[in-house]
Amino acid sequence: MRARAALLAAWLLALALLGLWVVKHLQVSSDLRSFMPAPTTPDQRLLMEQVGEGPGSRLLLLALHGQDEATLASLSHALATKLKADPRYAQVLNGSFDLTALDPRLLPYRYLLSPTLDTHALDAPFLRDQLEQRLDELSSPAASLLKGLLPRDPTLEVLKLAQRWAPPRSPQIRDGVWFSPQGEALLLVQTRAPGFDPDAQQAAIAGIEQALHTLPHGRDAKLIVSGPGYFSVVASTQTRTQADWIGRVSTVGFIALLLLAYRSIGSLLLAALPVASGALAGIAALTVVYPQVHGITLAFGFTLLGVAQEYPIRMLSHRRAGEDAVASVRDLWPLLLTAIASACIAYLAFYASGVNGLKQLAVFTIVGLLAAGFSTRYLLPYLLPARVRDVAALPWLKRLRSAVDSLPRPRWVPWAVALVIVAMLALARGPFWQNDLAALTPLPTELLQRDARLRAALGAPDVRYLFILEAATPEAVLALSERLEPKVDALVARHAVDAIELPSRYLPSAATQRARQQKLPDRATLDGALAKATDGLPFRRDLFAPFVADVETARGLPPLTPQAFAASPLGQRLAAMLVERDGRWLGLGTVSGVHDAAALAALSRDSGGAVRVLDLKAAAESLVIAYRTRILQALLAATLLLVLTISLALRSLRRAWHVLAPMTLATFLVLAVERVAGVEISLFHLVALILAGGLGLHYALFFERDTGDAAEQRRTLHATLVCVLSALLVFGMLAWATIPVLRAIGLTVSLGVAFHFCLSILMAPHAQADHAAEE
Repeated sequence: MRARAALLAAWLLALALLGLWVVKHLQVSSDLRSFMPAPTTPDQRLLMEQVGEGPGSRLLLLALHGQDEATLASLSHALATKLKADPRYAQVLNGSFDLTALDPRLLPYRYLLSPTLDTHALDAPFLRDQLEQRLDELSSPAASLLKGLLPRDPTLEVLKLAQRWAPPRSPQIRDGVWFSPQGEALLLVQTRAPGFDPDAQQAAIAGIEQALHTLPHGRDAKLIVSGPGYFSVVASTQTRTQADWIGRVSTVGFIALLLLAYRSIGSLLLAALPVASGALAGIAALTVVYPQVHGITLAFGFTLLGVAQEYPIRMLSHRRAGEDAVASVRDLWPLLLTAIASACIAYLAFYASGVNGLKQLAVFTIVGLLAAGFSTRYLLPYLLPARVRDVAALPWLKRLRSAVDSLPRPRWVPWAVALVIVAMLALARGPFWQNDLAALTPLPTELLQRDARLRAALGAPDVRYLFILEAATPEAVLALSERLEPKVDALVARHAVDAIELPSRYLPSAATQRARQQKLPDRATLDGALAKATDGLPFRRDLFAPFVADVETARGLPPLTPQAFAASPLGQRLAAMLVERDGRWLGLGTVSGVHDAAALAALSRDSGGAVRVLDLKAAAESLVIAYRTRILQALLAATLLLVLTISLALRSLRRAWHVLAPMTLATFLVLAVERVAGVEISLFHLVALILAGGLGLHYALFFERDTGDAAEQRRTLHATLVCVLSALLVFGMLAWATIPVLRAIGLTVSLGVAFHFCLSILMAPHAQADHAAEE
């Protein structure tokens, strides 16, 4: 008794210390790109970057409502001011003119950035016309704004730049801010956090809500948030909520099932130790191997580690009355070791996928299964009570085993099942594979419709198409962008697209800046032109001294570079549009409202390869196809290794057939049933099939076991029933989830467990003979 207590205390202490070490060192990541396939082409690499880091993925669309327009406009102004001062947000737009859009130190550059000098000269006629317009505007509601601008910028170049840098399709402006047709005040916020990082996006959204609530009347207004970052938060929250709820309910059900099966709380608690050991060992291995562990890895890892619960269950069910637990597990160990090795081989397919998240999943589950299996063999037997109830004596189990043994087992069963599978697959309609990841989104339809409405009202860019300009240097990209502007304007005029935002929209090339600089008059010439322009107008002669000084400064400035432009609030926007890849520079233009994709493709063809249009949806589908091919290749290799392992372990190809044939047929039967039901097979279905195959392999292995003992056959049936019911309890609940990913996994594993169980019984040898011997 003391030895048992000491071992239990040592085991618990080791788990506690390992748990403390894990808590201290574990770094959890939430970047969903870890579970995306590894890109292999330049376009796929660009896709992955844009999905998480691109400007479109970091846009949050905001709408304020619930108050009158004047209050909403005031809230929009105040909220924009607060958010611009917060480092979590790279850009905030609400339609209001912002003098800080250009750094004060860069204000003299406005003459080099604005297109005014491309068509006009700063001569007396042009200045006269501009000043007469200012006189008219000074009697308008905009007078207060103009009075501050007029001395330094009589031609309003700053306003022209603000208009040029506004979104290509701007909403209605009322009270100086954007409004939707529904009377909502609209804002566009670009976060610095990646769009695929739900935790960072959640913090950014919480910051917006907190800023709004601190404003007068802010708590009375209602805030609508949309955009990719918001969707990642919603998807993550919904998945976590449903998984937690299902996990709690299934845990309670699993405990109740084990209590009913073994009638011992002590055995139940002790049987949890190997699974806990496996979980902690798996997490510790991840912590050592990877700097960050993805949260989804942990969630799915615990699900896949459910296979390990079979090890103590097998041990508890196979105990004979009066038999020492050590002796019992010693007899069971060769078959249990084969099951552990087989499951680890199956999960190696995850590691061969090349996807970081799945590689983590493989490390977690393989280490966890090994730890759970070996602790079941070498630790648990020394803790179990000496006296146990032999389940083989249960009357209902005897009757059930007799019924199972009496089932006909004709040799044509596997061939009949194979023919049914072929017929079902042939009759299935629709695409076999699901290549569109968006189809697995857990987002409600109303959220997607609301996003489309806000996107249309704000003129926000589409997230599907990307206009790519390629050149040797950033300067060459800007020059190429300028040459494309007339062609892009022609596409917009033809309504092929609503708008295309190019990098040169924000920063002209150095050549263009120098050309404009050459058109700036010297101080004496400009003074003379101003004297003529103000003759007869009610302006003091010295009023425009700041304007003359800025022009004189601009004449000696070096061209503004992207690095220098980064000092302005719009620098982040331009930086996202100019990126270096493999020694070349790319200009990334956003596209809004594509109505004629063929016209975009024609523009790309005519450019000689310098310009191309990237369809992010098509690139994502090609990535999924390539990833699926790699997974299938890894599964084929794992299958061959599995056949070899089972054959060597059982020392017989015939016995290996009795194990592998039910598993193979059940796997394809699940595919056939789902295809006939109209389910398109996704990557998540493949993951679930691997899990179901690992569970089914255990059933076939133990049913194939020839002990020559009918009582042992009943113990095998009892253990398998407990394993099957526990699996159906957990994954059957997942099948009812509203999250498509969880539902796909739950339905696939539930069908797989049922088919594996039935086929393992129907294709198992010896059961009839053993039953006859007992009689």
